Amino acid sequence: MAEKVYLGLGTNLGDRVANLRGAVHALEKVRGVEVVELSSVYETAPWGIEDQPEFLNMVLVVRSELSALELLDTVKQVEKDLGREKRVRWGPRLIDIDILFFGDQLVEEDGLVVPHPYMGERVFVLAPLADVAPRLVHPHTGHTVAQMLEGVDRSEVRRLPLPLEWGWSTYVMGIVNVTPDSFSGDGILERDDWLQAAIRQAHEFVADGADILDVGGESTRPGSVPVSPEEELSRVVPVIEALREEVEVPISVDTYRAAVAEAALAAGADWVNDVWGLRMDPDLGPLVAQAGCPVVLMHNRSRPKNVEQEERLGGRYVGIRYDNLIEDVRRELQESIDLALAQGIAQEHIIIDPGIGFGKTVSQNVQLLDELDRLRDLGYPILLGTSRKSFIGYTLDLPPEERVEGTAATVAIGIDRGADIVRVHDVKAIKRVARMTDRIVRRSRRRVG
Repeated sequence: MAEKVYLGLGTNLGDRVANLRGAVHALEKVRGVEVVELSSVYETAPWGIEDQPEFLNMVLVVRSELSALELLDTVKQVEKDLGREKRVRWGPRLIDIDILFFGDQLVEEDGLVVPHPYMGERVFVLAPLADVAPRLVHPHTGHTVAQMLEGVDRSEVRRLPLPLEWGWSTYVMGIVNVTPDSFSGDGILERDDWLQAAIRQAHEFVADGADILDVGGESTRPGSVPVSPEEELSRVVPVIEALREEVEVPISVDTYRAAVAEAALAAGADWVNDVWGLRMDPDLGPLVAQAGCPVVLMHNRSRPKNVEQEERLGGRYVGIRYDNLIEDVRRELQESIDLALAQGIAQEHIIIDPGIGFGKTVSQNVQLLDELDRLRDLGYPILLGTSRKSFIGYTLDLPPEERVEGTAATVAIGIDRGADIVRVHDVKAIKRVARMTDRIVRRSRRRVG
């Protein structure tokens, strides 16, 4: 019977990201070992010997048909094959792979003690372990991984803004609307304590499993009126500054304006989410390139004249014409990609968004979701934003606050069709939907790949 095993990986020599990828790919090829989940990657201060480069650390969840000692021999061979050389204890290393937990077994053998005896004091182990197993209980202390993490200093730990590889699991992006007029009814700006409300909402999202927070200061609902750059800045910058001090997950700023993006990045944002795909502000692309940050390029054909309002269900687009919906979206997304590359944005920093709800009718949104897989060969991770949108409301005849189940259906289908990130209002429910859908579709997809 296969045991659920947690492996800790660390590297601080050479191309650290390539070292981690090499270890993951090597373990995927081991007979009797199935890699099922990857944590985020964390940059951490060195342990034991301070005069050495910073480490990248992560945790893998695997199912092992090998015994604990057989697995130990296997990971040591992987280390050797990747080029690790024996050096001073706690010193620099090309790759280090430790067995943290091996099912519920307690192992005390020559060269192997499981659970790992020092994990409770090592933030570089606990931070990534808490990503994949926060409620896992240490058999000796009775404390969960999340509780152990609370007891260590996290000041010198930084979560990288992108995963090691896309395709292992779906990232859930929690929406923080710093507006008075969000279509979903969750805009918080109308509250007297709007800044504290945004911080509380973000903390709740992180506790519920959000991988990214998306902070926006201008409503983009059908028929909305743009705000000034100054107003947008006054909304998003205080929230991002406060959140950067309190949460470790990446923060995205939802803006198409270079001035807002620049201030948000300076305040601590990690991503830029541009609903106009770099076609609204010519200064945004060069800014993103210089910052070296990820950017979401969204397809958008929104025009105010095509909006039809209904009091209960909200706005929807009507009369939007495409020669060929999917091919037109593909072509216009490719134009944004080409623009990004021409302006110096790194290929690995580009994420695409088909723009569900932006200049598409109800039936066009449904078709685009169903045929989302036709965008995968563009070669970029896909963000899907269907949460509480009006095409769900008009399909189910439900107002925004009653669209969780409809959103869940779109997310499950979207993941099956190739979405890598889902942008949502209801993080707790959709995180569960994403995890279940991942378990069904991603293991077979990687096995085939």
